[in-house]
Order: sequence, then structure tokens, then C-alpha cells
Amino acid sequence: MLIKTRDSGFIHPVSSEITSQGMYQQRRDMIKLMAGGAAGAALAGWAGREALAQGVGKPGKLAALPGAKSGVAGAVTMEKVTDYKDSTTYNNFYEFGTDKADPAKNAHTLVTKPWTVAVEGLVKQPKTWAIEDLIKLSAQEERIYRLRCVEGWSMVIPWVGYSLAELIKKVEPLGNAKYVEFITQADPKTMPFVGSRVLDWPYVEALRMDEAMNPLTLLTFGMYGEVLPNQSGAPVRLVVPWKYGFKSGKSIVKIRFTDKEPRTAWNKAAANEYGFYSNVNPDVDHPRWSQATERRIGEDGLFAKKRKTLMFNGYEAQVGQLYAGMDLKKNF
Repeated sequence: MLIKTRDSGFIHPVSSEITSQGMYQQRRDMIKLMAGGAAGAALAGWAGREALAQGVGKPGKLAALPGAKSGVAGAVTMEKVTDYKDSTTYNNFYEFGTDKADPAKNAHTLVTKPWTVAVEGLVKQPKTWAIEDLIKLSAQEERIYRLRCVEGWSMVIPWVGYSLAELIKKVEPLGNAKYVEFITQADPKTMPFVGSRVLDWPYVEALRMDEAMNPLTLLTFGMYGEVLPNQSGAPVRLVVPWKYGFKSGKSIVKIRFTDKEPRTAWNKAAANEYGFYSNVNPDVDHPRWSQATERRIGEDGLFAKKRKTLMFNGYEAQVGQLYAGMDLKKNF
């Protein structure tokens, strides 16, 4: 059973509890000064993250997670960054409810420490990583990526993390490893909607190996210079900026390398609506709505002129070659 969600009931926290755009800019200036010690600073701030995430302190005031400005081509855009209040209170995270406002209201129950991520399957070096070790595996970078969702809305968010390829190289995939599967937390005690009939739990996503190795694919621990808030996928999520948002799995607990294409959550729920690739493509409509235009959250009103959707969400120069010769209407 699929549930069509509504935008009604969208609730912002009070202004005193929101990180202002000016405060974020101050943090970015600080990040430039601290870039040389990014990983150490991230760990220093991590200790206080759990209490803050559980409501001890004001929302939007989580531990700092600074990262150097990224040098990866396409990792920074000059577009206006979406306000923190919008990007953290308008989410899809079905483990906490099907309405866009539900994750921000319900995700305080998620416990993110201790946390481990198991890497297994067709690799020479399988390993279970404590989250503290995973975040210091490689230098953190800040990447300002567009996020485009299949429902027709978009945001521009400064994420903090490093290329997933850094982790993949550490575990040394075998020659027959063709796909990378991402399995997320599914704990009904801390995720109240796990067990609902909307999806087959746990939530699973996957990428082809060359997609996972692309430098733009980000293993993500923070946003806006802070650790991820619970509703945004704490403590670790994926960000794949040229694909629709549901491909970027949140609260990851296992990464598995396989020789067969994995069945993913939304593909299992409705294969005719959600393909394995799910690349942002204005020429391939969802069966129930067009993908030719989008609404930028916090910028365009409901009745304002919409933006034209960009091929591969504007990252065609960086990823278009991955799909050379493919029929993108068949392989949607």
C-alpha cells in the first residue's frame, strides 16, 4: 500500500531555536580557519552530539563538524543555500512518519551512540566500524549540493563528509563486486513507523559500483557545519546528488558488496514508479506527475513559477558518462 503524503501541517520551530543564515556564514568562516584540523575537530565535537540530538539543548545547535571546502568538480554551487529550518523540518524519512513534518517531530527517539557500520560481502577487508572511526577515515569536506526529490521539490544543502570511494578503497572489493547495497537502521523501539505497511523494512538502497566510486557520492556525517540532526539521517547517511533523494539512504548500519543488483525499498514497493537508477531526468516522468519542473523549498511559493529540472540534477558533466549508450527511459 502506498500513501500519498500532503504538504499540509508543515511546522517550523520558533525563531529562537533556528540556526540563522548569518550564524551559518560565521561558521563557514570559522571552517576556513580550522580546515587543517577537520577530522580532529569533528571527533572533539562528537561527544556532545547525543545529548543535543535527544533534546538537551536547542534544535539546530548540534556539535560542530567543520570541513575544508571541497576540491571535487561539481561539489559546490553558487545557488542560494536553503535555510536550515526548511531543510531540517521538511523531510522524507518514513521510519518516523509519512508526512514531511513528521521526522522533525518524531526523530528525537533515535539513539545514535553507540553506532556501528558493518562492511561485508565481496571485499578483501570486511570490517565493522565504530562511527567515531568511520568519520576520521578521511578528511571531511563541505559540499554544497542540490537535493531533488521525486515529489517535485528541491533544496540546496551544504553537506559535510567525504567521498564514499575512500571507504571502498579501504575494504578492497573483489573483482566480481558489481553493486554496493546500503542497509539502514530498522528499530521499532526508536523508529515508530518501522513495521508499517508502507515499505518492506529495513530500508535498502543500492548503487552500481561505478556510481558508488564517483567522487560526487558522499558518505555524509554533517550539514551546515554541524553533525547531522536525527531527522536528516544521523549519524551517517549517503548523498548521491544526481539521483532523486530517496536513493540517499539515511542512518546506515550495513554496507554490502554484491555481484547481483539488489532489490531496493521503493523499487520493491512500486517497480513501475521507482526504478533502480532513479537519476534526475526531466524527460522521464513519474507515472503520476511530471519531472520537468521543480519547486525550491523556502524560495518559491506554491503559486510562483517553478524551475526547470536539470538533467542529472545539474551534474551531467560529472556523471553523464556513467550512462553512455543506455536507454534512460527503460533504465529509469
